[in-house]
Parts: sequence; C-alpha cells; structure tokens
Amino acid sequence: MSGLRSPDIGPIVGHTTAHSCRLWVRGIAPSDDGVDLSASLRTVGLVAVVEDNGMPCRLSGSPPRAHAFYFRLHREFDRTGTFELGAEQGLGAKDGVAPLGQPDGVVPLAPDTRYRVRVATLTLDDTTPDVESLSDSEIVARLPDIAGMSNLLASLEGAHCEAEFTTFPEQPSARLAFLLGSCRYPGTLWKTKESDRIFGPMQQHLRPRGSRAAARFSLLVGDQIYADQYSRYLPIGRADTFAEFQERYRTAFGSPLARRFLRQAPVYMILDDHEIEDNWHRDRLSAKRELFNVAIGAYMSYQWSHGPRSFGRHLHYHFDCGGYPFFVCDTRTHRTYGREGRVMDNHLLGRPSIDPLHPSQLDLLLQWLSDQQARWGAVPKFIVTSTVFAPSPLDERLDPSLDGHDDQAAADLARTNLSRRADSDSWSGFPTTRKALIEHIVTAGIDNVIFLSGDVHCANIAEMHVEEEGGGGGQRLYDITSSALYWPFFWADGDPNGFVHDSRVAGQRDGFPLFNGAMTLHYRAYGFYQQENFCRLEVDRQRHRLRVRVLDRDGHEVKVAGPNGQTVAYNDLELSPW
Repeated sequence: MSGLRSPDIGPIVGHTTAHSCRLWVRGIAPSDDGVDLSASLRTVGLVAVVEDNGMPCRLSGSPPRAHAFYFRLHREFDRTGTFELGAEQGLGAKDGVAPLGQPDGVVPLAPDTRYRVRVATLTLDDTTPDVESLSDSEIVARLPDIAGMSNLLASLEGAHCEAEFTTFPEQPSARLAFLLGSCRYPGTLWKTKESDRIFGPMQQHLRPRGSRAAARFSLLVGDQIYADQYSRYLPIGRADTFAEFQERYRTAFGSPLARRFLRQAPVYMILDDHEIEDNWHRDRLSAKRELFNVAIGAYMSYQWSHGPRSFGRHLHYHFDCGGYPFFVCDTRTHRTYGREGRVMDNHLLGRPSIDPLHPSQLDLLLQWLSDQQARWGAVPKFIVTSTVFAPSPLDERLDPSLDGHDDQAAADLARTNLSRRADSDSWSGFPTTRKALIEHIVTAGIDNVIFLSGDVHCANIAEMHVEEEGGGGGQRLYDITSSALYWPFFWADGDPNGFVHDSRVAGQRDGFPLFNGAMTLHYRAYGFYQQENFCRLEVDRQRHRLRVRVLDRDGHEVKVAGPNGQTVAYNDLELSPW
C-alpha cells in the first residue's frame, strides 16, 4: 500500500444542491507515465468534511465528528472520479462492508451552509492487474480505518487538497449572484502565465467582499481548453491523441490561480468547439471519429463528470439554485448542417424528434421551459448556450437587400444571405431551431427567458423583442455574452463593429420572422467590451431586474455603453415581476 497523496488535479467543486455537492479529483500513482497508467496500482479517493459552517470537525476523538468516505477513481477515466457528499454512500457501504470510521449510509448536508473539505488519493497494490474491476468489498478489505488516516490527511498541504463550498438555499431566494465566462486561450511561451491571471479576481467574488454578497457559482460556457491551439489545419499545437488532450486539461485546470478558483465554489461547465476542434459539428464524425472519441473521452472525464447527469450520458443538463432554473445546452455534438444552400435543414440541438419515445435535445428544452413556467411562474429562466443567440455577425444578417430582393416576403427572410449563413457557427445559421424555440416561448407564454453565451471574444448584451406585424410589442428576451477569459489576439476577431447593433436600422437589418411573418424578433445590442473579461450577474427579485457587471482581467468594473448609448458602470435589465 502506498501513502496518502494530494490530488494530481483538483479538487473541483461541481454540481451542488441544498443537500449535496459533487467533488472531483484526479489521482496519480508513482509509476504512472502520462496516459500510461500503471496496471499494478489502483487508486482510491478519500474525502472528509473538516469544517461545518465555521465549526471544525475531526476524523477521530470527540464530536463534532467529520464525515469521511472512500470512493473509486477509475483508470478507464484517467484516474479521475467524483464523490457526491450528501447523496452518495462511501465505498462498500451498500454491501455492508464499509471501512471502520466511514458512515454506513448517506449523510445529507444542510442547506445554505458553508463547508470545508479535504480530498486525497490512496494507491493500492493490485495483484490482479488483468481483472477488469474488483468488487467494492475486495477493495474495502485492503483499506485502512478512516479514523487512522486523520493525521496523514491533516498533514497534506491545504492549497493542494482543500475545497470550500456553500450548499444552495432550500427556499427560493430574493437575490442570486453568479459568474459567467468563456474562452481561455492557453497562451504560448512566456504568455502562459497571463492566461491564468483572471482567475485571481474571479475567485474574490466567491466569498463576501464588503457589502457585496458572494457569487453562488460560476458558469464556464465553452473553450475551457484549446485542443487546436493555433489552427485545426496545423499539426503544431493540435491535440490528436488522448495524451495531448490530457496535457491540455492538466495545464488548464492545474495552473495555480485556476486551481484555486475551481475549489472555492461550484462551477458548471459545457463544451464548445475548441474542446474538440475549431467549428466542430457532428457531420465531421465520419472522417474524424477517432479525434471525436478521444476528445469527448477527455471532456467527460475532466468536465462532464462533475456536473449534473440530467439526461444519462448526454452532455446537456439542467440545475437550479435558490429557485432559479438553468438549462445548459450542448450546441456542438448535436449540431448538423443540411445540404449545401439548404440552411433550413441546419439543426443546432439535434434533429427534430420523429418519435415521442426519443425526444431530441430541443424537445427536452421546450418541455423544460413549460415545466419551469408552470412551477415558478415568471421567475427568470436561464438558457446556457455556448454559441451566441443574438446579436448576429453583420455578414450573417437577414437583410433582403443583400440578395437583391428588397421586396422579399417576410416569411422567406430566413432563407436570405444563404452564402454566409449556411455554414454559420452561431444561431443565425440555424433558423429552424431558433424558430421552434422562440415560437414555443411565445405560444406557451414563457416569461423572462435569458440566454447566457460565450464564444465570440466580445462581451455584450442583446435585448430582444417579439413584435407583431405593424410594430405591436410582445415578449422580451435577453442574451448576455461574456468572452473571452483570455484571448491575446483581440484585433483578429470580436470587433464590436462586426456585430449588428440594431436589427431595425438600414444596413443592419436582421429581423427574424416568426409565425409565417405575423411576428418578428428584433433586437438591440450594447455594452460591448473586447478585452479579457468575465461577467457578474445579480438577480434582484424585489426590483425585478438583472444587473450585469463586466469586469476586466484585473477584476475592475468596466464602463460600457448602456441601451441609450450612455456610459455606465453596469447595466440593469428590466424583467417582468415574479
């Protein structure tokens, strides 16, 4: 038996509820060499609660006693593993063979409570390396009494093994603050440290600072790694093997400030294209299946595994915090493109279901919206989509004059500008998906829908209105984009002048037709900021608003344009009362 060690990567605080929290680590064995994991050593995780709402807990001795559990780490998942405190039993408990000192069952966590935990890994000599999997009882028989591990666990360096989190409120909250960010380019040569800088200021928002309430969690909405560091067409800096993907994740999640940030509060992640390769879509599977397999294998081990598993092994999921619901979309592995010039056959959230027993991701999202409206009424409903819903790039707008058809019928506008939109990376290239979603929001009377996006290396806000023919007002929606956490080539893309600012203005026309032209989705975009940034979002039920603060890489609030062109320190988005 080998000694107790701090995790190789982690701990990462993942999916959290009022009574549970999922914690993730990657272990390492002494004879491991990259992806060549020693077959003669198995790795087990150990997690212990050491502080409960400021009160120290002990693994041995008098109360209060710590809750400590062993759990599996899996070689087939690169020695990564998770344990859901408050929802899972420790190793061997369900078979009645729990190690001494480990609780016999689940120990629920208390709502809205601050916990500090320590997570470590233990390697065991494996005399049967060719056996695919030993039973829990066989592994437990080789494990020491948990209470006897207390001194070893306490001796580990806290910066490498401790995590802190606050469970979510059990009752609906009047206020909620959270962070939003995306797109962390890894940097090159002497610039690699710069890619880590922004996580220091972000971490400060996870604990109360003066009168400002702590952010409850963070959303990282794509491009947490850049598998194709330079270009998908260049073999230099392009990940093709699992070893190269492993290196990307170890670099990204193991950098000092990012590692500290990821262990301070829950973080929810979803992939975008650079977790696989630039502008990825599933139509490339036939030619690049091996690349997809290793990329998604790494993604599921390092990102998906510590999130909710709402739909089995699908990557999309949902969660809620303090009564505020979130649906996190997978806009990459389900997107398909139709035949050339047939933009109406592009689908962003999977092909429409033709069998009620097999709903598509789009079907699940529409049903989720209806369920949340029925459950919570007008409470804000957040749809997380790594690609931007609005605004559209200027060269993808729905202006009939681009095709020389100024008198084109409103119902046909979605077919406009096909040469630029058929291969679009954003929602503007998927009119069928966009139409189905917005028309459901209108017909089902879904209030306060807010999209949260990344990808485009330029923070902004789009305020959308569904208008009846003739200009009558309708539902209001928002898209808030935060991007990029680190992107040093700001002159290469993300120019605010490259996006539509007002879909009603000549030269920018981009009204999206609904219900065969009876209604149109229009929008106005503002608050653009192109340098490195993250956003802090603050929901206020009493004032019926969502405050959006853009913060730069040093954590300073950025003054941006408001909806009327004035310079403001933040933007307050008006919501319907709930």
